[in-house]
Amino acid sequence: MRSSASAAKVQQIETFVNTRLQEIGAALKSGDAQLVLTLALLNTTEELFDLQKMLEEDASLEVRLRGMLDKLESA
Repeated sequence: MRSSASAAKVQQIETFVNTRLQEIGAALKSGDAQLVLTLALLNTTEELFDLQKMLEEDASLEVRLRGMLDKLESA
């Protein structure tokens, strides 16, 4: 596989994907590779969206906290 990422990062990603595929494949009675791949992609995308939402919430909280700190410092 070609990538601009380091070999270690490519290996980490490959391990993650293979593990995810094995977990989902083991949970299904059907061994349909396309179904396993689709479910893995959907599950991983859901996790990505959840993480993005958490980051946005953290950023919003950080802005609020900075505002509070500014008010306290100027008081």
